[in-house]
Amino acid sequence: MKMQNELMRAVQGRLKVLGYYRLNVDGVDGPGTSNAVIDFKANNGLLARDYIGSLTLERMFSPSAKPVPKPKPATGEPAWLTEAKRLLGTREVAGSGNSPIIMDWAEGLDQWYPGDDVPWCGLFVAHCMATGAPDEPQDFNRLGARAWREFGVKVPISFGAIAVFWRTHPTRSWNGHVGFVVGGDKDTLHILGGNQSDSVNVTRIARSRLLECRGPEDWRGDENLKAVSTASLSTNEA
Repeated sequence: MKMQNELMRAVQGRLKVLGYYRLNVDGVDGPGTSNAVIDFKANNGLLARDYIGSLTLERMFSPSAKPVPKPKPATGEPAWLTEAKRLLGTREVAGSGNSPIIMDWAEGLDQWYPGDDVPWCGLFVAHCMATGAPDEPQDFNRLGARAWREFGVKVPISFGAIAVFWRTHPTRSWNGHVGFVVGGDKDTLHILGGNQSDSVNVTRIARSRLLECRGPEDWRGDENLKAVSTASLSTNEA
């Protein structure tokens, strides 16, 4: 049994590297492992069944083993971006009041949020992603812009991707900004985001400030970006 567990652990580890297995590598066979084996065999020219024989092992640990196919770029507008566009023009309330729209986002997310004088770019993205990708976990500090580097998976700069930027300093500050990529040019990305001049709008941010882009698992946006904004270059979105 020990040898069987060690072999299963090796199989799970290899399938995880190839992208088929997403659970803990524990050496215990189960539905997650069975499905990963079937998917691997289907994509590698083998009979797609839950059986690990010598031929399967040979192919699995071969340098020519095919990983999970990369998702094809989405051809349409992602649902979270549709929601973001719907909210264009939303503004925070100056002074002691709060925008009921912004406060409703927090309530709908069951998210503590004291008022719209607190930076809300992360809250805006959280609301849009919960609307457009409700099954993708948001188990991190959603109000922290840089914390969005923990969402989903890293993706290329692409239409609809979540873009995380640094503010103040790339490494010596926790300040950041987060929004959605809707276009770009040689030097800037055109970002649809909240708390940009106290509102939801599209602005231009230098590519040099980008930390990374994130998106849901198994999603890839179109990397062919077009210029969509002529706004002045933003240097501080607070």
